[in-house]
Amino acid sequence: MKTLPRTSTTEMEVTSIRLEKTLKDKLKELSGNQGYQALIRDILWNYVQQKSGDYRPQFSTVDIRATIESVARKDESCVLTGKLIQAGQPMLLGLTIYGDFVPLSLESIDKVVNS
Repeated sequence: MKTLPRTSTTEMEVTSIRLEKTLKDKLKELSGNQGYQALIRDILWNYVQQKSGDYRPQFSTVDIRATIESVARKDESCVLTGKLIQAGQPMLLGLTIYGDFVPLSLESIDKVVNS
């Protein structure tokens, strides 16, 4: 996951949000030393980037645990090379160490397997 540049908290606007206690507790657990408010900002930025089309996940081959042969149902972009995978073309779905499936071009894995 791409880390966003940090803005000084003095440059931020104060916003109030109501959260269930259990949600806030879980966020605190997950945030570790980062702090739960910073985690919430990261989650919101990721959401905004995904919805706006600006999100480009950054993965390397070590992030891929397994692959499954597949066919693209729509145009996709390989997360390792950025290469366009057109609808109808064979591709791979890569299972990441984070538990997500990501699109991979056949060539991106060939380079890893053969090297």
